Amino acid sequence: MRTMAAVITAGLMAAAAGQALASGGGGGGMGMAPSMSAPAYDPAADYATGVSALKAGQYRDASRALKRVTGAVPSNAEAWRLLGEAFAGDNDWKGSRKAYEHAVKLSPDDVGAHAGLGTALARLKDPKAQGELDWLNAKAQACAGACADAPALKAAADQVQGAISGAEAPKPSAQRDEPMIFAGAAAGDAAYSTAVRLINQHRYDAALASLRDAQAVFGPHPDILTYQGYAWRKKGDWDRAETYYRQALAIAPNHRGANEYYGELKVERGDLAGAKLMLARLETACAYGCAEAEELRAWIDHRGDPQQR
Repeated sequence: MRTMAAVITAGLMAAAAGQALASGGGGGGMGMAPSMSAPAYDPAADYATGVSALKAGQYRDASRALKRVTGAVPSNAEAWRLLGEAFAGDNDWKGSRKAYEHAVKLSPDDVGAHAGLGTALARLKDPKAQGELDWLNAKAQACAGACADAPALKAAADQVQGAISGAEAPKPSAQRDEPMIFAGAAAGDAAYSTAVRLINQHRYDAALASLRDAQAVFGPHPDILTYQGYAWRKKGDWDRAETYYRQALAIAPNHRGANEYYGELKVERGDLAGAKLMLARLETACAYGCAEAEELRAWIDHRGDPQQR
């Protein structure tokens, strides 16, 4: 597979001098830092508005912005989770429960989503809150205080237990243990750059962790989503990879990297008709040709066999 020769923008180069983007990335902004590239409609902008409003305790403003994000990208778990927090801050526990239910469905292992759902259920006097507490306690017991999530699991279990016991709920911005949410664009670009380097080193688990940090800052940015799909695809989870490609293309239908990668995934699955459809989209987006279209065409011609490309 080729290595993309595009260079990250000057601001990102300062954080990652000389690093090339992962193969197949290409256009649609993937040659730029996330803070400097955006699609025509940018749910990441509404995400940033929602985060700023959350930080300021303006929960209704936050929920309005984040509802637009979830409407545009309904498969984005992080946006649903933050929407749950915004509703909780405004004491709208029904809205919070619904948002957190979406987040848990989309990201079943998300500790914060389970904590938020358990808290919302407890405030609504719903006995299902105990199920969320049991889930958190089981995770903590399996962790035995030795895993990276140990502090978060304890804090989450204490939060849900307090809600079940009727303790006053702290406001979401005060209880947050995720500094990347409010870290700012420079930190987000640095996390993205780190993820790119890790992908080039085939360290996909570590790359996904850095991409989660970048997404915490930027929200559903198509470049980040595309690389999340790429990393999951390389880990062999094709279904999960597809969800990220679809999110990226819902935001930016002409995103060259997402179209190429999604087409490659279709080749790997034996869906040549689907891959040719992605190629046709690339050829439309690249009126004068582009590397992404040529790479996908080679995948289709040789059925994804790297020895023949």
